Amino acid sequence: MGRDVRLHRVVARAVLIAALASVVVPAVAGSRIPSAPQALDPAAFHQVDLARTQATMTTLVLDPANRSAGSLASDGVLREPRTNAPGAGLSRPDVTLPSAKAIVHDVNAWKLDNNISWYGPGFYGHNGACGMYGSNGLDREDIGVAHRTLPCGTKVTFRYNGRTVVTSVKDRGPYVAGRIFDMTRGLCEALGHCFTGGGVYYRIG
Repeated sequence: MGRDVRLHRVVARAVLIAALASVVVPAVAGSRIPSAPQALDPAAFHQVDLARTQATMTTLVLDPANRSAGSLASDGVLREPRTNAPGAGLSRPDVTLPSAKAIVHDVNAWKLDNNISWYGPGFYGHNGACGMYGSNGLDREDIGVAHRTLPCGTKVTFRYNGRTVVTSVKDRGPYVAGRIFDMTRGLCEALGHCFTGGGVYYRIG
């Protein structure tokens, strides 16, 4: 019986080898000779008409009645909007307005700062980015303001709760997102606003 089992195993192996040999058959690898270029038959193509039309365009002459209410001179300054009251004189000599409903611009318009802050402790004795606090540097009595981009020395007027103080940009800052000005201790005391928050109006100039 053991002989029969061995015989069956040998036969099974032979059948398996034969099956594998029938699947994987080595062959000679080669490449096909490229065919010679053939001429294209013109009859295989037909003409297509895109039916494009040619049109001309003329630029219309501008109507003077639709022009701007005023003009800005090359050396002029774009200012905040303010309504020109009837009968009032113009605040800009370089702007001509045809009617009382037109708009004139005013750089001195008040703006509200809802997130103004103050600084001082930790900076006393330092002269600041603009170098405008003198030889002894900043102290708690100095009145000034920090701004990130306004030129050093730019005049800024602040107003809070009936008090108005005129100062200038003497330092850089604040470096907190959403804040525009950082007042010195002397300025915040003069305004009566030594806390971070809103309610302070300012104007440049």
